[in-house]
Amino acid sequence: MTAEVLWPLLGQATLETLWMVLPAALVAQLLGTALGVLLTLWRPGGLRPNRAAFQLLDAAVNIGRSVPFIILLVLLIPVTRLLTGTSIGSTAAIVPLAVAAIPFVARLVDGALQEVPAGVVEAARAMGATTAQTVFKVLLPEARPAVIHAFTVMLVSLIGSSAMAGAIGGGGLGDLAIRYGYQRFDTGVMVATVVVLLLLVQGMQWAGDRASAWTDHR
Repeated sequence: MTAEVLWPLLGQATLETLWMVLPAALVAQLLGTALGVLLTLWRPGGLRPNRAAFQLLDAAVNIGRSVPFIILLVLLIPVTRLLTGTSIGSTAAIVPLAVAAIPFVARLVDGALQEVPAGVVEAARAMGATTAQTVFKVLLPEARPAVIHAFTVMLVSLIGSSAMAGAIGGGGLGDLAIRYGYQRFDTGVMVATVVVLLLLVQGMQWAGDRASAWTDHR
């Protein structure tokens, strides 16, 4: 494939990949953070311990993380079609990408909140802070660098998953690599796709690391 043909295809595929990854990441971060906070609150010794609720949510998060993404793509086809009107294309891929990332984010956020020094939380409670105030003014601000790092890790993971989604009609760089590289035995397309994926990953990792370091005032 000539460069004149390849570059427009790479540009379009990159935009499709970003369209899949960024909305899915935002949805997953929002819902995953909420679940991570609940895990922290409900766990034994938490601010609002609830053993039954914690065990149920903990099991659900573990199950969600255990389902292979390729299987999740198939399982969620009815839901994807209901929400987007189709089960193929970049927009449709947002749904399984977000669902796959939610339990991953929940576990990372829960771990980040567990790292907040107990003394800081106890001091806030001693001054009369409510549970909501403790979460939003103490736990989340103190864990902000770790939460940003978790968001970065999730973004990088979603890029890899989006390539897998492209292999079954999701569009993006994975679709380009399969259709024009693998199926047509064009090594140049495969190499170019891998290079773009590496640049995306490195760029997002660099930005995430910088943001995490900037918010870390310890």
